Amino acid sequence: MNKLLAAGALLLLIAAEKPQTPNTLTGAEKKAGWKLLFDGKTTTGWRGAYKESFPTAGWSVQDGTLTIEKKDGRESQNAGDIVTTGEYGDFDLTFEFRLTEGANSGLKYFVAEHTPKPAGSAYGLEFQVLDDDKHPDAKMGRNGNRTIGSLYDLIPAAKDKVVKPMGEWNQGRVLSKGSHVEHWLNGKKVLEYERGSEAFRQLVGQSKYSAASYNANGRFGEAPKGHILLQDHGDRVSFRNLKIREF
Repeated sequence: MNKLLAAGALLLLIAAEKPQTPNTLTGAEKKAGWKLLFDGKTTTGWRGAYKESFPTAGWSVQDGTLTIEKKDGRESQNAGDIVTTGEYGDFDLTFEFRLTEGANSGLKYFVAEHTPKPAGSAYGLEFQVLDDDKHPDAKMGRNGNRTIGSLYDLIPAAKDKVVKPMGEWNQGRVLSKGSHVEHWLNGKKVLEYERGSEAFRQLVGQSKYSAASYNANGRFGEAPKGHILLQDHGDRVSFRNLKIREF
């Protein structure tokens, strides 16, 4: 059994132990090397993107969630995005998110804070977090590549993906090992790709990431490691159970 299949089997084993208290680790998870990125009580391990501290308003810890409040729908122009203080390369990351009607957000990985600071969100690969039914971004891009679970603006999530009803918790997962990356949504793999491959670079060339600004510090999406980012897109979205295991 290869390492990715073994990781998937382990995740199923861990899921079988649930229910468990949110933002905690089971004995099996601890033994396997999982760590919490969010303890459910504090902002420890997080700061504002391009900042030294956590935002003083907009983001909050409430009822065991990291929640961004609704503003005006603009990208990273209110409280701003938040990033992990640590950087990650090979990892298995799971997280839960709860949308509100018409909301847009995202979880980015391999995020690098290059200068000059971009006008919008920090650059990185994005697991799209979106209300496909009510947010117009779902109909933009190509072939649905801006819908929930997609690699934003690059690869659409599988059409048979399972999305929980509005107000319920969805589980996302990003598995990255070497050049191979997978997105999972609610226990089902919805896409996979090879970072840095010719096929990947062709997709980048057909996307908004082909712009020179995204590639000024190296090819887009090909950094060896980076921060995990939660996006402020001016809509109310909550996150919890952010867990990571490094390979």
